[in-house]
Amino acid sequence: MLKCIGIRRETKDKTQRRAPLSPTHVRALVRKHGIRVLVEPWPQRVFPDAEYRRAGAEITDDLSSANIIFGVKEVTSDYLLEHKAYCFFSHTIKGQEYNMDMLQTILDRNISLFDYELVKDNEGKRIVFFGDYAGYAGMIDTLWALGRRLSSEGIRTPFSGIKYANKYESLEEASAAIHKAGRRIARNGLPRELVPFVVGFTGYGRVSTAAQNVFDLLPYEEMEPQDLPAFMQGRKFSNRVLYKVKFQKPDMFQHLVRGKKFNVKEFTRYPYRYVNRFERYVPFLSIIVNGIYWEPQFPSLLSKRYIKTLFAIERRPRLRVIGDITCDVEGSIELTVKTTDSRNPLYVFEARTGKTIDGWRGRGPVVLAVDMLPTELPREASEAFGTGLLPFVPKLAAASYSKNWNTLNIPSEFRDALITHHGHLTPCFTYLKKHLPK
Repeated sequence: MLKCIGIRRETKDKTQRRAPLSPTHVRALVRKHGIRVLVEPWPQRVFPDAEYRRAGAEITDDLSSANIIFGVKEVTSDYLLEHKAYCFFSHTIKGQEYNMDMLQTILDRNISLFDYELVKDNEGKRIVFFGDYAGYAGMIDTLWALGRRLSSEGIRTPFSGIKYANKYESLEEASAAIHKAGRRIARNGLPRELVPFVVGFTGYGRVSTAAQNVFDLLPYEEMEPQDLPAFMQGRKFSNRVLYKVKFQKPDMFQHLVRGKKFNVKEFTRYPYRYVNRFERYVPFLSIIVNGIYWEPQFPSLLSKRYIKTLFAIERRPRLRVIGDITCDVEGSIELTVKTTDSRNPLYVFEARTGKTIDGWRGRGPVVLAVDMLPTELPREASEAFGTGLLPFVPKLAAASYSKNWNTLNIPSEFRDALITHHGHLTPCFTYLKKHLPK
């Protein structure tokens, strides 16, 4: 039915509380655009069903009347309706093996699949995203993990008072708690054995920027990566600040040819010509917050072999916590050997054996590898996400998906986000054929 949309329940993970559109957005769609909105009941969703009903939505288990169905995460075959249009984060465009069965089912059922990750403006910037909230939650959780780790070592710090992100009612409340911890550090200082306390950030985008915005609530001084060795040797440290280091690509990777400068175009096109440079700085870092975009052809930032060597040489390395917000398994951080969720978010990568130990105790760095961080700030994250999505919904709701791909009347920003249509991969995504089940 044209001008009818569905909002599906999130069944992939029991910790998922986000929604693609909030009751505020639904009210605007119903009243201003005359769109019928069907919402599947779901008690875990941060917005109660009653809020959607008051906004004008129909609460129903039957979404078959919807012209397009919106969700957040992947949809299993049990919930995929034939000949429908769906919009969600599919995690398929890299040929991710764990979602190829889902993609094949989508093709078999003649489903039109849009992926939010591909919705971009004329400058190639993403329009509909949760990235800011991954950064916010990731930094809060990293500081929480630090407090747990240091307490287990018998070291008392203001970080022990920071809670896990989903224990706060809002980002504002979490920010206030971190600011309070910062005031205590500025007033009383950190224990001597932690000084200097150096936090390294990787990444240029929204994720890293948002994480830094949370960190910047603490007292800090910023320095360049190349200044770290001399700074450590100079031993002129303050215990009343943390030291912040932002790593750019030339700080993280170097050319195989000695003396040849980093070239971003060459790195992007021929990444095999470059190797890791980041590890030379790791002995100076107390925390690593990783927010880079990474693909398998790129060199890793931190290898298992290096961590094994570091923890064999030093009795107590400085590195306590890795907040891997990027969260690519065996990716830029090789120690991210699995993803976690808010029920059990941390593990220690045991440097000697390479095994993992859930929690924060063990000889090795604590790894935070939660792959759905924005759901830890679900209300605010959903409101921000839906605000980006809302302008496109009326046209998507009114489109006739029985038409051919090149004649669909859909927003231009969504045309390149359409992965499948009429049982086929669209032209930009035919490369995925080789990844589909044989």
